[in-house]
Amino acid sequence: MTASLSAAAAGFGTGLSLIVAIGAQNAFVLRQGIRRDAVLAVVGICALSDAALIALGVGGVGAVVVAWPGVLTAVGWIGGAFLLGYGALAARRVVRPAGGALRTEGDAAVSRRRAVLTCLALTWLNPHVYLDTVFLLGSVAADRGDLRWTFGLGAALASLVWFAALGFGGRLLGRFLARPSAWRVLDGLVATTMIALGLMLITGA
Repeated sequence: MTASLSAAAAGFGTGLSLIVAIGAQNAFVLRQGIRRDAVLAVVGICALSDAALIALGVGGVGAVVVAWPGVLTAVGWIGGAFLLGYGALAARRVVRPAGGALRTEGDAAVSRRRAVLTCLALTWLNPHVYLDTVFLLGSVAADRGDLRWTFGLGAALASLVWFAALGFGGRLLGRFLARPSAWRVLDGLVATTMIALGLMLITGA
């Protein structure tokens, strides 16, 4: 039970660290939340899409590792290098912030259909989504062995919590996330988590 909780917590922390970066998808969800426009549909699409991609990563990478155990070493090195790169970029943003915050300006969605289509495009046409969910989370999960699905469940839960917070808490979070200093704090946490996980993957490879 302790090992399962540890794997789930690790998945939650890793997933949250990957999705809190400033991006078009986060800005769109927050914008919809502030305007209270199709919030449930948008949050549902983002969370379910992430869950499907995480499952693809955990199952795909995990299956390869089971079939060829030697691949785990390569996955550890490659995944660790990507995580260290992510951590370095986040650390750079802390030291040299771009001066930006999460912008929510823009034309209001004219219909629920438009909001849904926009959300789907921002989710499934973004190559970074595949890198984060399928490759990075899949590679980290593979290091968990039999507990990789528990890790993936934690990561999927993090996605649900984050997008629900952005969407349904949009009016409150909008004031906080509009401050560049808030993102420096978040980037600091992201950098620490990513670098630690990257080092763990590389040393364990």
